[in-house]
Amino acid sequence: MKKVIAFVLIITTFGFSNQKERAFDVGEWYKFRIHYGFINAGYATLEVKEAVRQNKKVYHAVGKGYTTGMSRFFFKVEDLYESYFDKETCKPYQFVRKIDEGGYRKDQEGFFNQDDNKVLVKDYKNKSEKVYPVTENVQDIVSTFYYLRNYPAIDRMKPGESVAVDMFFDGEITKFKLKFLGNEDIDTKFGVVPCMIFRPLVQSGRVFKEEESLTVWISDDDNKIPLRIKASLAVGSLKADLDAFKGLKYSFKVKVKS
Repeated sequence: MKKVIAFVLIITTFGFSNQKERAFDVGEWYKFRIHYGFINAGYATLEVKEAVRQNKKVYHAVGKGYTTGMSRFFFKVEDLYESYFDKETCKPYQFVRKIDEGGYRKDQEGFFNQDDNKVLVKDYKNKSEKVYPVTENVQDIVSTFYYLRNYPAIDRMKPGESVAVDMFFDGEITKFKLKFLGNEDIDTKFGVVPCMIFRPLVQSGRVFKEEESLTVWISDDDNKIPLRIKASLAVGSLKADLDAFKGLKYSFKVKVKS
């Protein structure tokens, strides 16, 4: 399960909106319950706060992922991801990545210079720092998904079409792609929710079975929050469901069962 809960934590920020107003705001919070087979493996939470960077009020997204119960006994995960990004452009100013996944640890902080297309990464564990060249309008791993929540062309996509974003992660620029599959109503603990279905394209081999092993169900309303995530892993499968939420900017739409 190494890095799996961290990936679910990240993907829970995923969502889209075509309205001019933001699909999210300060105070939004939600929690995912993560299942590995029949085992309740852990939880992932994400919250939108406010901070100040470069004398500007910015969004501060804080994501946490952790194992629970017996899963914690066999494989302890405690992950923290943070991103500070612009309220208008969603361009990131800074990211924080502190992870402990079964003894695999990282403690990093990155500072973006979007004018010069560079990012300074400070590695506190290894007591080093390095400047990386990046592409224009690059996103960090958390700001990527908030950026996509207001990507204007999403609701005009046809099944099979995809969108790509340049994302900085682990010292590299990754082309993060998302393919739209269609629409579906799914049963949740909150009721029947109309959803849009997307498939993030991920690197195969290390954790996931193949490039297209992840499927994400997003609420088909103005919030565009994730409701369900399924992943086929190299060993077994993982499922994550929305377990709780508060502070949504818009009403959460649920269908009445006939």
